[in-house]
This record gives sequence, structure tokens and C-alpha cells, in this order.
Amino acid sequence: MRILVAEDDARLADVIARGLRKQSYAVDVIGDGAKAIIEAAVVAYDAIVLDVMLPSRTGLDVARTLRRRGNSVPILMLTARDAVADRVAGLDSGADDYLVKPFAFEELLARLRALLRRGEAFKPATITVGDLDVDTQRMTASRAGKPIDLTSKEYALLEHFARNVGRTISREEITTHVWDGNHDPASNALEILITRLRRKIDDGRPHSLIQTRRGLGYTLNPSDDSGEDLSTYQAEE
Repeated sequence: MRILVAEDDARLADVIARGLRKQSYAVDVIGDGAKAIIEAAVVAYDAIVLDVMLPSRTGLDVARTLRRRGNSVPILMLTARDAVADRVAGLDSGADDYLVKPFAFEELLARLRALLRRGEAFKPATITVGDLDVDTQRMTASRAGKPIDLTSKEYALLEHFARNVGRTISREEITTHVWDGNHDPASNALEILITRLRRKIDDGRPHSLIQTRRGLGYTLNPSDDSGEDLSTYQAEE
């Protein structure tokens, strides 16, 4: 998942970005409100961590503008002001949650996970596809009960596939959600990552969970070893 961190305190922004990247998120950092609006219009972010006191345009202005334009991206607003009126102003501007500085990174992460589980449809903590389990809270995966040792980027890719089981996902969509703005879309990094992921999750099985749709992209389309389709999406809390 790809997160925009709009925070003009460079040190704090770096701490948040590094912490989120360790949790398998792709992160872009912006220190200006007007630029945050532009960035959110160009990139389909999964969530925005938004500071109230930004230069050029405040976080309140950013949230109002995005909502007025129909952008429903989850917004976690950060501020040093803890008065009730300030919290009300942040939520009324369009933010989904509000976190007062200073805060523990663990709380920011928990609030962000909660926002990401919301949406048009409930996003479960555990996604089960056939005999594959993806735990979105612990950021782990297993197949037939056997844990799969994944890097942060491999996990991010697998989770995106699991959340879109049966749907063909374009190369462009995958790179948008799994990598940040520093990624070179012309590189073969995605193909290398998919090869590694296939090797780990298939583990000698004759059927590859990740199918290539030539000219279209990739899809997670599970079936058992006999070829029976098991692409039903099952969710567990």
C-alpha cells in the first residue's frame, strides 16, 4: 500500500516514513500543502498522514480540497493542538482520524491500519484465498499452515494481490501501490519480485497462484492441484 506523508518537519517526516517502510508500506513525503493536493490528484494513495500546520496550504485546506474534489482517501491528521475545538475542526475538514503530537509511532501505525481496513467494503484482518492466508495486521503469510518468509516488498505485493483476488492487475497499478515515487517504472524490478514471490508461495506445487496475463498484467487465481477453481474470497476477523 502507498502512503503520502505531508509533514513539513523534516525530522518527524523521516521518522514516520522510515517506520512505515519497515512495515512494508511504500511512502512519499511532501512538506508543502499545495504540493500535497497536486500529489494526491496524480497518485491513487491508500491513505494520507496529514499535518495541520503546513506551508502554502494548511492541512485543513488540503483535506477540504480533496473532499470537495471527491477524493475519499483515508486521512489521518496530525497536530500539536489538543483542544476539542481543534479536533473538531480537523474532523469537520474531512479527516477520518486525528492524532495529537507528540505521539508514539505504534499508535500512528495502529490508527493507520484501522483506517485502511475501512472503505466501501470492510477490509478484514486476515484474507484467506484457497489455502493461502495473509494476515494484514501482523503482515505475515502462510500456505497450508506453513509460514512463508517474505521481505517487506514481497509481502506488500502479495497483500495487494490478495485484496484483489481474481482481478487482473496492471503493471502500472502494482508499481503505484507497492513502490514510492523513486521507483523507475521502466526497470524489471517487478518481474524479479514476482519471480521471487512465486518461488516462495508455490513451494514445489504444480500450480502457480500468480498468473501472467500477457499484455494485461497479473492475477492471483488459485486452484487446487487438480485444477479446480478455488478463487472464492474468504474473510476472517
